[in-house]
Amino acid sequence: MVHLCVNIDHIATVRNARGESEPDPLHAAVLCELAGAAGITFHLREDRRHIMDEDAHALRRVTKGILNMEMACTDEMLNIALAVHPDQVTLVPEKREELTTEGGLDVAGQLARVTEMTHALMEKGIAVSHFIEPDEVQVHAAQKSGASHVEFHTGVYARHFDRNRQKALQELDRLQDASSLAHGAGLVVNAGHGLNYRNVTRVARIPFMTELNIGHAIVGRALFHGLERAVRDMVDLIRQADHPAEED
Repeated sequence: MVHLCVNIDHIATVRNARGESEPDPLHAAVLCELAGAAGITFHLREDRRHIMDEDAHALRRVTKGILNMEMACTDEMLNIALAVHPDQVTLVPEKREELTTEGGLDVAGQLARVTEMTHALMEKGIAVSHFIEPDEVQVHAAQKSGASHVEFHTGVYARHFDRNRQKALQELDRLQDASSLAHGAGLVVNAGHGLNYRNVTRVARIPFMTELNIGHAIVGRALFHGLERAVRDMVDLIRQADHPAEED
């Protein structure tokens, strides 16, 4: 069954808005796992806009399931990741001015650097995923770099889901093809970005899908219904992927 890792970045965003200690991302991580999440995802950005260095180390101590650290391909982040030692690192593109990650990492265009980072992490027993577009060139580059996982960017699918269902379904086909290609190349298949309670089930049904990373939608629902219920609701929807007749 596909499992859920909850991205808790925006819990830290709310905390940092006042420069105080609440809401506590560690408390959020514990609640997410108690509610059925298989693990926790966080993005340690270069500008530290949400998760801080001390959060990363503390999350390593409290997380019982998968701890997935998203990070840019920089020496600073590599050194922090080696010190924190998460279960998985996901290499992502990063621009200071972006509100959120805007697309997949161009692994093919910077293969030497990504390969260097990937090997440095994997040599220390850390699984490495590349956040990429569902594109044949990028899948082959991820394989060539030595990565163990890929995470397909689902932002295009999510953006069109409520606006242009035909385009959304076309992107879903791309995701399915890329998933099969990645699986055939020996890569574990994950996905994430923009997934919510309306669009997640179709992605969870993609063959060979292993993990979905979802944050913003869960934190948004938690404002009205509480974090544990928000996580349980998402876990239930992902489980429905085993029952095609229930598709919305």
